[in-house]
Amino acid sequence: MTNEETAAAPQTRPPQLPQLHGVLVLNKPSGPTSARCLTALKRLGQKKIGHAGTLDPLASGVLLVLLGQATKLSSHLMAGGGKVYSGVLRLGRTTDTWDSQGQVLTEAPWEHVSEGDVRREISLWQEAREQPVPPYSAAKHEGQPLYKLARKGAAAPAKVKRMEISQADTLDVSLPFVRFRVACSSGTYIRSLAHSLGMRLGCGAVLTELTREYSHPFGLDAARDLRDLTADPALLAASLRPIAAALPHWPRVELTPEQAARVRNGIAVSCAATPSDNGTAEDDLALLLVQGEALALARREDAPGGPCWAVLRGLWN
Repeated sequence: MTNEETAAAPQTRPPQLPQLHGVLVLNKPSGPTSARCLTALKRLGQKKIGHAGTLDPLASGVLLVLLGQATKLSSHLMAGGGKVYSGVLRLGRTTDTWDSQGQVLTEAPWEHVSEGDVRREISLWQEAREQPVPPYSAAKHEGQPLYKLARKGAAAPAKVKRMEISQADTLDVSLPFVRFRVACSSGTYIRSLAHSLGMRLGCGAVLTELTREYSHPFGLDAARDLRDLTADPALLAASLRPIAAALPHWPRVELTPEQAARVRNGIAVSCAATPSDNGTAEDDLALLLVQGEALALARREDAPGGPCWAVLRGLWN
């Protein structure tokens, strides 16, 4: 074939893989960033992909990956529901990142600390309502992430954030190492818990291991390993959870096909269609379904003809 014929020949494009919509419960390995894990999944052919809360590179465990229309759930999943972590901290050291991957700032004797001291301090986590934000974090100051400012050596004012620890258990004490488990509100910095404990004990402490065991409403028992998914891309579709499964606490409203058509056209539907169960989300929010599949997130609003369900986020393809 001549060069002219080659240039004129139609260019064949690789086949477009069907796009998936749902929630993948990923067992993130320790080491790579959450963004790197999402990139690896995107290479399997998924164009639209997001998450419901990242994990630090050091951490492993449950990472909720949102595919397709499920990416619209991100803010709702990150705002609601708790987390459970198990981890290990090491006494006698501080770093700039508050974990073992950072640059060591201080080394201090820890031998004065007893097992009882450690257990008491961990139990006190349940009484705390605020925590300092790590200087290496995605929290922002004047629009800039703190970790970028820290890398430049720029000073930023210390920040604190609200948090809640509903349970804190000491699992093992083999000083200077301490294994623990916490159930906490979304957005809690476990590095900060370790750092503050070390400061109170007068020797410093860093986080050396961390596993997210649960991210509402999924646990590690439902998670897939990244290595398995990249080795067999067909597992991705087989491992997806439906969108509705990610919002078990939202009241459900089952619509008729006619009502669903109205919703797809941006028309609110009457609240005569009432929630099918008592969820724990706000009373004026509901998940609209048609034939059992998630159609939209909706809010109850007043209208001239009576209260109605108005679409917050459409979830249809």
